[in-house]
Order: sequence, then C-alpha cells, then structure tokens
Amino acid sequence: MIVSLDYVYLLVGVLLAIVAVLSVRDKANPRRFTTAAFWGLYALVYLLGERIPPLAGGVLMIAMALIAGFGWVRAGRHDALPESERQASAARLGHKLLIPALAVPVVTVIGSTLLKDVKIGELFVLDPKNLTLAALGVGAVVALALACRLTRSSPMQGVRELRRLLDAIGWALVLPHFLAVLGLLFTEAGVSKAVAHVVTSYVNMDLRLVAVAVYCVGMALFTIVMGNGFAAFPVMAGGVGIPVLVGVYHANPAIMAAIGMFSAYCGTLMTPMAATFNIVPVALLELPDRHAVIRAQLPTALPLLVANIFLLYFLMDR
Repeated sequence: MIVSLDYVYLLVGVLLAIVAVLSVRDKANPRRFTTAAFWGLYALVYLLGERIPPLAGGVLMIAMALIAGFGWVRAGRHDALPESERQASAARLGHKLLIPALAVPVVTVIGSTLLKDVKIGELFVLDPKNLTLAALGVGAVVALALACRLTRSSPMQGVRELRRLLDAIGWALVLPHFLAVLGLLFTEAGVSKAVAHVVTSYVNMDLRLVAVAVYCVGMALFTIVMGNGFAAFPVMAGGVGIPVLVGVYHANPAIMAAIGMFSAYCGTLMTPMAATFNIVPVALLELPDRHAVIRAQLPTALPLLVANIFLLYFLMDR
C-alpha cells in the first residue's frame, strides 16, 4: 500500500519528537527537561510501536504517569504576533481560515469512500485494513499544506503551533490512551466477575428494576472512573448485563448493550477523566474554571441517566 497507517504513526512520532526538542530548548520553561522527556517518551510509542517489548512499554507508561503526576509537564514560552498584526491577518484571510479545517473531514470522507479499492499497480492507495485512519492522516497533511499556503508560513510554523496546542492541553492529551489500557487491564484481571459476585451477594437482584438500575448506574460509575464507556462496557456487561439481565430476565442483548452504552455516556459528561471532551476544551478556551464543561453538563447527564433506567426497564424484553 502507498499510504499505510504505520506511516501516519511514524509522522506523529516525528512531530512529537520535534516538539520534545523545541521544549528542551525553551529556557523560559522551568520544567523544560521533564516536559521534553514526557513528549519524547510519547514519541517513542509512535516511532517504535509494537517493537517495544511489553515490559518496556509498561515502564514507559509508568514514567509518563509519574512525570505528569508530579506536575512536571509545563507550558513554555511561545512567540506570538502582536494583537494588531493577528487581527489584520485574520481580516485579510477572512473565511479562508476555515479551508484547512474543513479539508480534514472532506479528504477523510473522500479517501475512505471513493479511494476504498483504488490501486496503483499492485498497491492500494490507502491501507485497506485501516482505511479511515489512513485517510485522516492524509487529510491532516493536506490541511497543513493548505494552511501554509494561505498564511504564507513554513511547515515548521505548523510544528510550533502544534507545540503551543500541546502545551495548552498538557498531559490530558494522552489520558484516553492510558484509560483504554486500564479497561483492558480490568478485563484481564477479572473485574467483571468480581462485580457479578458483589452485586449478586449484596444487592437484591430479584427485582427487575433494581437489576436494571445497578447495570445503568454501574455503567455510568465505571465510565466516571475510567473515562471511557467502551472500557466500562465489558465490565458491567460481563458482571450484570449478560448473566442477570439477559440470563435471568431474558433481555434483548442489543437493547441491553445500546442503552447500557447510552448510560455510560452519561458518565462521560460527568468526569474529568474523559479529558478529550471535558478537559481539553477548557484548556483550549482558557476558561478559568477547570470543571466548567462538567458543571454545564450535569443538569443533562443526571436526568438522562434516570431516563435510561426506565427506558431499559420497559424496553429490555422487546
């Protein structure tokens, strides 16, 4: 194939490595060495990938967690144009500024649909096993090229802007990856069996409404802990959904799974662990309240969770 997902990962790794170099050269950052180490270790994940031995990968993740946990990932200094020049540039470009941003989804859709089976010789244009992600990588490169063309800037300026965004987001950028690993760890450790034992031993599951409430609330709570509904699902589905709702009350598995995931998304609205949704926007918008997004979403999440309980109760055997 011409554009493999491995090439996209290598490109991401190279960009993160450059960000690490820029960070270590920023003498205005009091934590420049640890900040550079954090992004450098993250770059290794993409550059080496499956070539990293499992034990070394675990050590790498622990090192990144320690660096972030001790507050050693700090934002550096970024040379920005004066406000007057930025306003003048924005006025000159106008709505053309949206072209690079719109290019990403447009190229991704074109690549994943029209170029699905296209070959040049014997090679697929895009990785057929990871078509959407490969097309997304191409879209990002096209967007960078368009941005450089419109703003008359160099690709290196794009890398500097990447570093500025990474500094604004901080360690929260990697939290989804860590939480996905945590979900796998919970599954391998048999947490679903432990959940099944606890709820059947201490909760009266003879009442269908109680069983449904335990399942839906459990999905939300595990998502709050892990920040990922997909990580919470195997735990609660294996502990309550399949053995109790399907096995005892003969629930429709599709309805059980769908409303269960909807309940998990209620947890997503209420947790800072869902960094992509609740922490990153706060950082990018520079909001003074770190939990502003969560506070705004709570009045929606809690009633919706209650509604899901009653929906599953009345629809589970359809």
